[in-house]
Amino acid sequence: MASTYPNTNMPVPGGPPPGTNGIPPPPGQPGQPRDESYFTESRKGEVNELRQLLRTFGTEKDRNRKRDIMKKVIAYMTLGIDVSRLFTEMMLAIETRDLVVKKMVYLFLCNYAETHPDLAQMCTNTLVKDCGNEDPMVRGLALRALCSLRLPQMIEYTSEPLRKSLQDGHAYVRKTGVMGILKMYHLNKEEFDKASFNDILYDMLRDPDSSVVTNCILVLNEIMADSGGMALNRAVMLHLLNRIHEFSEFGILSVLDLVPRYIPANDEEGFQIMNLLDPVLRTANAGAVVATIRAFLSIADAVGKRPGDDRDPDSPTVDDLKRQVVVRIKAPLVTLIASSSNELSYVLLKYADQLIDLCPGIFDDEYRQFYVRFSDPTHIKHSKVRILAKLANPQTAPDIVSELSELIATVDDTMGRIAVRSMASIAIHDSGGEGAVESIARRLVEMLDLQGIPHVSSEAAVSLASLVRRHPNITTVISAPLPRALKYITEPSGKAALIFLLGECGDSIVEAPYVLEKVIDSYENITDTGVKTALLGATVALFFKRPPEVQLMLGRLLKKTTDDVSSQDLHDRALFYYRLLRSSPDPTLAKAIDDDSELRAALMNEFNTLCTIYRCRAENFIDEENLVKFVKMPPEHPLPRDGNVAPIVDPGVNNLADQFGNASVTDVPAPAAVISAPAYSAEVDLLGFGDDLAPSGPPPLSDTNAEAVVVSALQMRTTPTSTDAVESSLGTFHIFTMASGELPTEFKFFLYCQEEGGGYFLIQAVAQKAPPSLALTIKPHGGDNDRNKRREMIDQLIELIKTSLGE
Repeated sequence: MASTYPNTNMPVPGGPPPGTNGIPPPPGQPGQPRDESYFTESRKGEVNELRQLLRTFGTEKDRNRKRDIMKKVIAYMTLGIDVSRLFTEMMLAIETRDLVVKKMVYLFLCNYAETHPDLAQMCTNTLVKDCGNEDPMVRGLALRALCSLRLPQMIEYTSEPLRKSLQDGHAYVRKTGVMGILKMYHLNKEEFDKASFNDILYDMLRDPDSSVVTNCILVLNEIMADSGGMALNRAVMLHLLNRIHEFSEFGILSVLDLVPRYIPANDEEGFQIMNLLDPVLRTANAGAVVATIRAFLSIADAVGKRPGDDRDPDSPTVDDLKRQVVVRIKAPLVTLIASSSNELSYVLLKYADQLIDLCPGIFDDEYRQFYVRFSDPTHIKHSKVRILAKLANPQTAPDIVSELSELIATVDDTMGRIAVRSMASIAIHDSGGEGAVESIARRLVEMLDLQGIPHVSSEAAVSLASLVRRHPNITTVISAPLPRALKYITEPSGKAALIFLLGECGDSIVEAPYVLEKVIDSYENITDTGVKTALLGATVALFFKRPPEVQLMLGRLLKKTTDDVSSQDLHDRALFYYRLLRSSPDPTLAKAIDDDSELRAALMNEFNTLCTIYRCRAENFIDEENLVKFVKMPPEHPLPRDGNVAPIVDPGVNNLADQFGNASVTDVPAPAAVISAPAYSAEVDLLGFGDDLAPSGPPPLSDTNAEAVVVSALQMRTTPTSTDAVESSLGTFHIFTMASGELPTEFKFFLYCQEEGGGYFLIQAVAQKAPPSLALTIKPHGGDNDRNKRREMIDQLIELIKTSLGE
């Protein structure tokens, strides 16, 4: 068989260079330069060579050689060479047990399906046959290839294998089938509606495999994008949140993206959801942490009390809840920033910046975590320096200002500018306490004389101009060096700022009018419009302070600016001043203040999106037809706003204590003497979309004063076959299940029962498979206050469980 392969060391006329095996070398590796036509022109000789190799494919025994033949075909196809003439030979090669070869054949078929629909129909029967293969991997691959043909005439062949795959016993086939539904939806929506796949997808949210559920969420969101995504209600959210610990990182993100769209029925349900999601903050996945932060903020916004709300006066307000959320997520976020890659750190810094604006002061004690490191790339250094200014308070300001001073003279000009601006920002916002404004102003004045670092001098002048607008009383501190600084600061922005300061501080600078007069006399040499505008404004301001000295030079300046045709804005402003001075000898000048509060509120609504990075709304960079609607659900809740809700239990969390809000429980009284069935049904329809709602279960239990009894050595008769077997046995004694799950080595159950006096017992049961044993944790809530009776009641409960499952 070896003779059927050409000698790769011999050159082939019209073929690739020797030693390349028909495939060009990867980028960055040495190889002979090739003409561009090599990648686009069809080489008939090489395609014929591949045909000869494929004809011997069935008789070839070496699996590696078979794979090499397929790799050549796929490589030629990837390079743009038309190898569709090999369709028949590739169809014959599909009859193999080698999954690698099958994958490459399926890839070939899908690639040429749309451009050669007549050839694609030839492979329909083969793919449908493979959808019934005994190997689940083959079934899944064949179904994916069949759905990827994307030919309208193939719908009738696709529907039945697709429907069967949704009931397949292997999770890989089911999740492939779910994605196939989405392809069918985009191919023919009418047939999709006739097949009622939408309802089937909702039913598959119950699937025991989390990857299947993840695909269902993604497909439903895309199918129902026009209405804001998949429909949500309490039953759906309860089911998904109870299973969130089973999902992969990608699946967790899919579930977390649903939470901001869900409106909790009342405060208690909102706090339960936050407690349930709290463990996600301990993951190392930054996407999951940020998505959890967004979920927390949305819940706080939904359940917090607003002005005019007639709820309990002690209920936390929206602002209070948001501050609690930011306090909780501060440590995980700072840890991720310090430990993530550079690209991820930059994004997390943007989110931290937004949260600092939302709740000022909370991150102040972590200011050292935002110090610039020598190994940080430039964009991260800039972000950290901007954030440092927002973390300044009377305690931290001295350290932060000292750190910023060290960054001013770096080789990075932009870094120096940002450091100066950040230092000025601390003073402008009074973040450093008493004395900080004057101290920072003196530092900026010293920077004016740094003639060897012109960008720092210029930026210091700009910062001083901003500082004077906020604190006019510092003019005496900064006025002395302004006339001489104007001689050597050459940057237009710095020169304009100094001219403005001369106008503002003119009453304390004796030579101010004469300095400005020299600039006016050289007006023709000024090329920057900003400098001209600043000169006009400063001269008018100085005129009201020292009219006799400024009147004549102001007249000359107005004549020059009104005749200036280089800037329409400058001309109109000069004309405005001229008419203003003629109409009133003492006009009142107003200051314009920029307010970005509306933008900041809009960005918080779109947290965990690119809006935070770009600092603009989604409609500014996404086309209208591609915008995804954000719809809160459900519009009406089955539970009253002030009622209790059944606890949402996380099977993977042992601590049931509330961590958010004020839903703490006081001292836990003892139970009564008899256990009875609760007044509600034990069966819960987790995904019901009708009127059958989840019943109210026992209230959440705090660890405060709660007595826990642990039985660690209870032997079981046999190993449970499933969770249903255990639940049915316990149900006969009126012990009901809130949540359960199977792990490789054990079963976990969260149970409850009710006594006649109204108290509850919350029970965590862990059943080991080998050897069969049961560990119990029992926590009482409500009932009689007598501790002896409570212990007596717990002993009775243990005996009931022993009778049901024990020896």
